[in-house]
Amino acid sequence: MTGDLPSSRWLDLLLWCFKKRQRFRVVNCSMQPLLQPGDEVLLDPTAYSQAQPQVGDLVVALHPQRSNFRIIKRVVAVTAEGACLLQGDNRAASEDSRVFGAVAAHQILGKVVCRFFC
Repeated sequence: MTGDLPSSRWLDLLLWCFKKRQRFRVVNCSMQPLLQPGDEVLLDPTAYSQAQPQVGDLVVALHPQRSNFRIIKRVVAVTAEGACLLQGDNRAASEDSRVFGAVAAHQILGKVVCRFFC
């Protein structure tokens, strides 16, 4: 379920400057081939303020078992309660919902909208 992620546009950069986007760096290979270690992405923290994540969305979430640890994963399912099953594109190298189960909606920090400066 891999797809393409657009590079940042001027609007994304402007929103980042005004703190309406957050920047995250990829540190492992769980999202390869889409994202490589060292890649940076911009996150829209308000994307799910009035809607729930959709299957296929890339999200940044708090790891449900490791406090203060953030993960970038793809939504593969959304439960009736709004919790998300998350999975890395590189399944062999990903610790995801197959290990820790569904991630509660309040643990989803936002939607990845683009690569940062590619």
